[in-house]
Amino acid sequence: MRVAIDHELCVGHGLCYMLAPDVFRDDDEGYGQVVADGPLTAGRVEGARRGAGSCPERAITLTADPTGG
Repeated sequence: MRVAIDHELCVGHGLCYMLAPDVFRDDDEGYGQVVADGPLTAGRVEGARRGAGSCPERAITLTADPTGG
C-alpha cells in the first residue's frame, strides 16, 4: 500500500501526524508530509488508514501497491 498527500488540498490541520507519527510528519509550514517514500510496511498501514480517515480535507489517498508492498 502507498500513501500520498495532495498538497493543494492539505491545509495543515495536523490530525494525520498526531494520529500516526510513524507515517506522517509536518513540514516547516505545518502541512502534512509522508515520512518515507515507497510502499508502507505492514506495521504502518493501520496508521496510514487512521491518518487518511481523520483528514477533514480528504487530502490523503491510499492506493494498493502493484508490486505487492
